[in-house]
Amino acid sequence: MAKPPNGIGRSSMPRSNEGMRLIFSAVVGVMLGYLFGISFPTVNITKLHFPSSIISYIEDRNSGITTQTLLNHAWASANNRKKNNSDSNSDEIPKIYVPTNPKGAERLPPGIVVSETDLYPRRLWGDPSEDLTSEPRYLVTFTVGIGQKANIDAAVKKFSDKFTIMLFHYDGRTTEWDEFEWSKRAIHVSVMKQTKWWYAKRFLHPDVVARYDYIFIWDEDLGVEHFNAEKYIELVRKHGLEISQPGLQPDRGLTWQMTKRRGDREVHKVTEERPGWCTDPHLPPCAAFVEIMATVFSRNAWRCVWHMIQNDLVHGWGLDFALRKCVEPAHEKIGVVDAQWIVHQAVPSLGNQGKSDNGKAPWEGVRARCRKEWGIFQTRLADAEKAYYLERGITPPNSTAV
Repeated sequence: MAKPPNGIGRSSMPRSNEGMRLIFSAVVGVMLGYLFGISFPTVNITKLHFPSSIISYIEDRNSGITTQTLLNHAWASANNRKKNNSDSNSDEIPKIYVPTNPKGAERLPPGIVVSETDLYPRRLWGDPSEDLTSEPRYLVTFTVGIGQKANIDAAVKKFSDKFTIMLFHYDGRTTEWDEFEWSKRAIHVSVMKQTKWWYAKRFLHPDVVARYDYIFIWDEDLGVEHFNAEKYIELVRKHGLEISQPGLQPDRGLTWQMTKRRGDREVHKVTEERPGWCTDPHLPPCAAFVEIMATVFSRNAWRCVWHMIQNDLVHGWGLDFALRKCVEPAHEKIGVVDAQWIVHQAVPSLGNQGKSDNGKAPWEGVRARCRKEWGIFQTRLADAEKAYYLERGITPPNSTAV
């Protein structure tokens, strides 16, 4: 039988050796992996930090770094990490958690938490500590349309630079107000066809207006010839009023006897109404009552009232009867300032922003919505109070309606 060519016989030996080397390498690899695993059972391979040379090897297979070098680097990295973890566990620093911080900020150190803000404009340059040349102590807001521009100009001039001026524009027209110098310093918020209580709920959160001692939330159709804002605040403080309004000139725009100006006193807190209107002389509308057209709130009273304003009930009807829930005793803390009075001009400008329906004027639809909201609010408040008492096993009072 002929012998195979010499070249073929000699080439079978290297192939056999190469196969053995592959098998040996595989066995060694498995053994190293096993030893590596049992030696570092808590090491997460995803947390191994490979040196840049290893990353280079992975990215460049021709770098010349062998598998053994890669394993040596990994082994050293795991050893160092295990040692560092052991050292840190012996004196572990607890994570920050402060349950008294505002909700959502429990993981922050208290020293960095700023839970309140303000409406003071700031510069885009310079040292932040030098931004504010003054910090107004009071806030006055008007919900306005361009048709009442002259009236608002006269009203704003009754408020000194101790007041921040804020205009809520329900008609979307803001640039026309730039003719007034004060308007350039005022804060303007514009959303079409919204009421002041819609704005107040969304832009006057108690933590936003916390810098202000008093917050004036006023309509646009108020005559202020006989009104001085700073003298008004002096009287509010003097008589301990947390919720108040100026007296109304009695010849027009008057609905309730409580809001009628008395010419013989500085302030009044009680009145007499029509027979049967007041079941208790200390309850609305004979006491603990002001209207919502020109209301003034202390900081603390506003924090309560803001939470009572409903998101979907935008006209605020019924709110005036419920303000007493936020101060105690209400018949002492709510009142009318007679010595500083205003005139309600009864201009239905916002009412005309409604929609005509079935031949009815726009204001009629707005008025119908107001009445409906009043009923909804009364029901919600009564149901909420009833539920509160029942949850605590207490028989609810006979009447908790506003």
